[in-house]
Amino acid sequence: MSDVEEIRLEPCEPGMLTPADLRTLFLFEKLTDEQLGWLATHGCTMRVPAGGLVVREGDPAEAFFVLLSGTIALTRRVGGDEVTTIRTEQRGVYMGATQAYLRDDGVPRNYMASMRALSDSEFFMVSAADFGWLMREWFPMAIHLLEGLALGMRSSQAAIGERQRLAALGALSAGLMHELNNPAAAAARATSALRQRVAAMRMKLGKLAAGKVAPDRLTALLELQEEVIERAAKSPTLTAMQTADLEDALGEWMDERNITGGWDVAPVFAQGGIDTACLTELESRLASPELLDQAIHWIGYALETEQLMGDIEDATGRVSSLVHSAKQYSHLDRAAHQWIDVHIGLESTLVMLAHKIGDGVEVVKEYDRELPQIPAHPAELNQVWTNLIDNAVQAMAGSGTLTIRTFREDDRLVVSVGDTGPGVPPEIRKRVFEPFFTTKPVGEGTGLGLDISYRIVVNGHGGDISVESRPGDTRFLVRLPFAEPASS
Repeated sequence: MSDVEEIRLEPCEPGMLTPADLRTLFLFEKLTDEQLGWLATHGCTMRVPAGGLVVREGDPAEAFFVLLSGTIALTRRVGGDEVTTIRTEQRGVYMGATQAYLRDDGVPRNYMASMRALSDSEFFMVSAADFGWLMREWFPMAIHLLEGLALGMRSSQAAIGERQRLAALGALSAGLMHELNNPAAAAARATSALRQRVAAMRMKLGKLAAGKVAPDRLTALLELQEEVIERAAKSPTLTAMQTADLEDALGEWMDERNITGGWDVAPVFAQGGIDTACLTELESRLASPELLDQAIHWIGYALETEQLMGDIEDATGRVSSLVHSAKQYSHLDRAAHQWIDVHIGLESTLVMLAHKIGDGVEVVKEYDRELPQIPAHPAELNQVWTNLIDNAVQAMAGSGTLTIRTFREDDRLVVSVGDTGPGVPPEIRKRVFEPFFTTKPVGEGTGLGLDISYRIVVNGHGGDISVESRPGDTRFLVRLPFAEPASS
């Protein structure tokens, strides 16, 4: 990852704008001549070349900017991406230390977005201190209203933290939709192909019946078809190389007998594990070279129909399994507090996070299935498992081993979530459960996941959560009591 980009601005030149110039900006048009004069004295003009970074999200908000000319873009960090929220060239738009008027209460004032000049741009700039002074002195009633609004918004942040689980559930829902889409699309494709094969099979049967096939010969053919399908169902699974070799052998066999489109039919028989010996037996029992071509195609349609129905069964079974796991995860159809097998929640959480875990992470499960049930709020515990597993996967950067263990420790059940990531340094380890503390880059973490987990385990279940870490072996240990907590 590259170093953080430096902000390199040209020196701000004072006195470049007169009071008359400032009055042309919609933000200042109602100010008095005296106020405009004060602004002209305390402000300055800054030029930024195209591509220049003016302010960076998260840096201390030290200046208030008004666009005079050029085009700028405001961006916010969302996850690992920069998302453009505003792109404008409107003269007079403002940004930067817009809350500098709030009195100092110990809360840091930072830029809420990054601003970049898309073309050579010019700004009128006032320091945050001067802007805050003029707002408080010139508009005292408005400031009282705005401070009250800001206080109310700050109070709401606590509620936002409590809603963090809903944001996590939204991410899981998106992953679940992705997982559901694959088998659903496979089932739709197989159904469409099956309709075509059944139609072709009906036509082929009509042609067979229209031919001069004795009733006993047609009955024998139907019996032979069932035998081939049964043999295909019992055939061993072949490797890709074995299947390719079998396709070649079947294609050559059909070429020798002038079967129409033999190389198109051969993969269907190879997929079913049907070899040339089986086709030779079919040929001898049919004892009618002129009908062999139609019989091969008809049986091929029957085999492909069975294979497509198997694909549909697998796909719909996968959908059913995912829906079951989602119900287990959310516990929407169950009581909030109940006696649970903790392994059910762990398994459903792993299913829900499968899209995040990916193929590069090996999941090892070391469960003690003899552990008794525990009293718990299952949906809340699933949120804990989600946070711990998600953090472990992120720590391994997509490659490593995720180990989930359950075991007994005195009168408590212990769930251990371990990863082979770089580990948590000692100076950070003691702070990981603090609210809003995060080691992730801006936009990638709120610092609330482990805080929420701590409160669920300790406050909600009378348990304990701790971390043990060294490079290549980090484990979060959740200890939950076997018995109901004593009534207070």
